[in-house]
Amino acid sequence: MSGQRTDRPPWGTLVPVNIPTDGTVLLAATPIGDTEDAPPRLRHALQDADVVAAEDTRRLLDLASRLGIRIGGRIVSLHEHNEAARAAEVVAAAAEGQFVVVVTDAGMPTVSDPGYRVVRTAIEEGVRVSVLPGPSAALTALAISGLPTDRFAFEGFLPRKDGERDRALEALARDPRTLIFFESPRRVPVTLAAMARAFGAERPAAVCRELTKTYEEVLRGTLDELATATEGGVLGEVSIVVGGASEERADLAEAAGEVAALVALGVRMKDAAAHVAGRTGLSTRELYQRALLDRDDGAR
Repeated sequence: MSGQRTDRPPWGTLVPVNIPTDGTVLLAATPIGDTEDAPPRLRHALQDADVVAAEDTRRLLDLASRLGIRIGGRIVSLHEHNEAARAAEVVAAAAEGQFVVVVTDAGMPTVSDPGYRVVRTAIEEGVRVSVLPGPSAALTALAISGLPTDRFAFEGFLPRKDGERDRALEALARDPRTLIFFESPRRVPVTLAAMARAFGAERPAAVCRELTKTYEEVLRGTLDELATATEGGVLGEVSIVVGGASEERADLAEAAGEVAALVALGVRMKDAAAHVAGRTGLSTRELYQRALLDRDDGAR
């Protein structure tokens, strides 16, 4: 046919794409559990890099051993305590034409892991940044949770101090998006209880632990049910996914009236507020305070 190109490969033929690596900082995702999830490109990147900046150098060497490869370049540590100082060094190596690979212990660098300062420094210095995509605990947990995926937000780790954590949760209580959190296994029961108070006991959620590993487990239910189910503690790496609030703003006065009706039936006000909050999307604290105010006004 006249004008038809003849140099195009047939459909179904895989043609290697040679992405330039010299003078590049490559953010490379690593497996979150199963080593077989590592893409071939990760193996090549670790073997070919002039510099590998790793969150934990020992874990990097263990990963390389499991992948059956040898890292030929220089290995430097890059973790939360030294990233501010080391970012310039890592970017300078790329600026000199070296191929720099940044990896963290599991998942994607910069996502609740080191790497953000390196990216910002590289952008400021005009150094090329690229990404080697791969496993992500946040997206894996979202996909397996069974909760809506059309709109979501990743919140990472909540503050450790009770007051700061509770304020952070209150600020999210009306967010209609599915929310994804990381959490330390020892704090899971306390965090779920705090979420039940802030979001409402009936808000749907999922606790995902050891994703892609031998003992992978997903617990689904309401926040109140999950807080009870995990009272004895959990083990392993944990992600918590929580359904968003109803986008229809409930009437606070009417909802407070529901709380009062439950209290009249013998339900503790705290529990009644949490129950109504879960159904309406209002915050437990807001409902509790309004119900208290209404009760005090009625007693005058």
